[in-house]
Amino acid sequence: MPLKMYIFVKRSVPDNLVPVVTAHSSLACYKKFETDLEMQEWITGVFRKVVCVVNDLEFESLKLVERNIVLTESGLQNKEVTIAFCPRANYPETFKKFPLWTTVGSN
Repeated sequence: MPLKMYIFVKRSVPDNLVPVVTAHSSLACYKKFETDLEMQEWITGVFRKVVCVVNDLEFESLKLVERNIVLTESGLQNKEVTIAFCPRANYPETFKKFPLWTTVGSN
């Protein structure tokens, strides 16, 4: 199974900020987990990423899943905006239920 990095964006984040905050999340996740074996494999490959949108309650529950990093956005009063997960081949089944982020109707 290919390694993927999941990034979850809060539904309240304006669409115009999503590309920036997800880019920051991907880089921050890499820096935090750069010595992780799965991260090292991922970084030398295709860089698969999945970006999903979640509500505040879902966001809080995702914090309980290991190997993550939560990012804030200074332009939004330092509110938490994304949570990114160290790449892996297998994620909890619940990850598959979240909708992918799109610019149409995501906010």
